[in-house]
Amino acid sequence: MSNSYRLANKVALITGAGAGIGAAVSTLFAREGAAILMVDADAQALERTKAAILNAQPDARVFGMLADVTNEEAAMASARHCVDAWGSLDVLVNNAAMRNYSAAGDATPGEWQAMVGVNLVGMSNYCKAALPALRASGAGSIVNVSSCYAVTGRRGMGLYDATKAAQLAYTRTLAFEEAPHSVRANAVCPGSTLTDFHVGRAQGAGKNVEQLKSERKDTSLIGRWADPIEIARPILWLASSEASFITGTTLMVDGGLHIM
Repeated sequence: MSNSYRLANKVALITGAGAGIGAAVSTLFAREGAAILMVDADAQALERTKAAILNAQPDARVFGMLADVTNEEAAMASARHCVDAWGSLDVLVNNAAMRNYSAAGDATPGEWQAMVGVNLVGMSNYCKAALPALRASGAGSIVNVSSCYAVTGRRGMGLYDATKAAQLAYTRTLAFEEAPHSVRANAVCPGSTLTDFHVGRAQGAGKNVEQLKSERKDTSLIGRWADPIEIARPILWLASSEASFITGTTLMVDGGLHIM
């Protein structure tokens, strides 16, 4: 693999890789030379994205693993596969997430447990599984995908936003604890991103894509939704050696929403 690629000879593990931001990250990382292990709980989405990558790049090193991130044994198996198949693990992108639309005053203990299970315990499972190999790489990088609403307020998604804010605190702790082991940890906070999830949800409510775009155009200074690739590019940068002096950072990729 030519060293002109930004992730040449690197191995990356990406959760929530089947669609949306995760699919964009997987596609971009493969294009930039990384061997990638894609984890997702949706078998069809996982296979669809894997096939698209291989169709565009037949020599790509890509493996799909069907798993629920709350399963610690599956996390261990995914990290082990990276090392067994490709000899190392250099980058972890925690993108898997669960959403919830209950008002804060209506949330049940079961809803909280489910959200914490995916958004926090799931992230912890993959960090714990990957850290031995990331340390051994000598230049490991963790990028956790949080949300702009981890730092700004809104109605209706308090459980999601609270767990996303906790991800930022967890990322800072990782940065402190893993710096002596040459592992960097950073977070990206996307704003409104036009993923298949949002399109499907809008269509289920009888709206078309143009209506969806119009409804959210005031949630950024730029006045539009992000394309998933616009979130994937900063993730690539943080994962690469170009960001070698950056750790413990929260990068807002929200079109300026956090200052509105």
